[in-house]
Amino acid sequence: MQNFIELLSSVWNQGLLGISISQIIISLVILLVAFIFRGMISNIVIKWLERLTEKTDSKIDDVILDSLRKPLGYIPITIGLYIITVYLPLAGLIDVIATNIVKAFVVFTIFSVLVNAVELLFKFLAGNSWLTSAMSSWLEKSLRVLIWIIGFAVILDIFGIQIGPLIAGLGLFSVAIALGAQDLFKNLIAGMLIIGENRFQPGDRIEVVGQFHGIVETIGFRSTTVRLFNTSPMIIPNKDLSDVSVINHKQLKFRRIRWVINLVYATTADSIINICNDIEKVINNTELGFAINPGQESFAKAVEFGASSIDLEVLCYTDINNYTGFSEVKQKLLLEIQQIVLKHGSDFAFPSRSVYIESSPTE
Repeated sequence: MQNFIELLSSVWNQGLLGISISQIIISLVILLVAFIFRGMISNIVIKWLERLTEKTDSKIDDVILDSLRKPLGYIPITIGLYIITVYLPLAGLIDVIATNIVKAFVVFTIFSVLVNAVELLFKFLAGNSWLTSAMSSWLEKSLRVLIWIIGFAVILDIFGIQIGPLIAGLGLFSVAIALGAQDLFKNLIAGMLIIGENRFQPGDRIEVVGQFHGIVETIGFRSTTVRLFNTSPMIIPNKDLSDVSVINHKQLKFRRIRWVINLVYATTADSIINICNDIEKVINNTELGFAINPGQESFAKAVEFGASSIDLEVLCYTDINNYTGFSEVKQKLLLEIQQIVLKHGSDFAFPSRSVYIESSPTE
């Protein structure tokens, strides 16, 4: 029995790599306490700060709190690891590795704060007219990636890994990748051009004649997602959108309505003049949704003798860009024209053909 106790004591004191089991247990307790403090920060400190931010009208403090929420949780873990490295009798390579791990956690926490602060930065810049929503999204993602790359390089340097040869090797690897991923880089550059030229933004209604018509949802690094009017998403490579003519309906200052109205030939000259005048009163009435285009005057004029009708051309504009509103304006115009035509004793013509039958002379 005495020998077993001595064996147990020897194992307990020898432990692992010269660290006794009691020291290992204490280290685990320290780490457990660090995780408990992490939970306390989330449940007590963060909630207390949330109550403070709710008392203010500004949204800036809410954004700052959101950016610090995760990094604050890393601090107790980092402190716990540091206390463990100081407490344990580490030496040699193990001591160096443990110290470097703590340093890496410190770097990770700092760069985590910086990455989350990027969102705060772009919240401040959101009101600038030169920074569109798509450009903001791209720049924010790119800046986040750049910060993490720098942070990763710092961590590698902490562990003594030379960055120079690694960058050179990555350079050769990148050349090989670039040769096999030309489409990827074409799409990336095309996406940058789309955003830089402000061709369209998320939420815009765009159309490529004969191909698709829908609402832009996202502009990504490689592709753009457009929600078609049948609600199905269409994912289009950016290079395909940069090589075609895209109609951005949201950027239109005015939408044009051009109709040809066919009146029966029985319509008198006075009726034609009165019909045109009444239609012009309607299309120049801004209260009905029509707009005055400085570049082109709205009009309603008799323009042609058709095959079976007298043709009136109606040209007008509206500054309502959304599809539903535009359809409502056209409906108002249609009903007004119908009432005007009938009021002046005319009617709408339809294609017709007259057939004359000649009787043959009797023999």
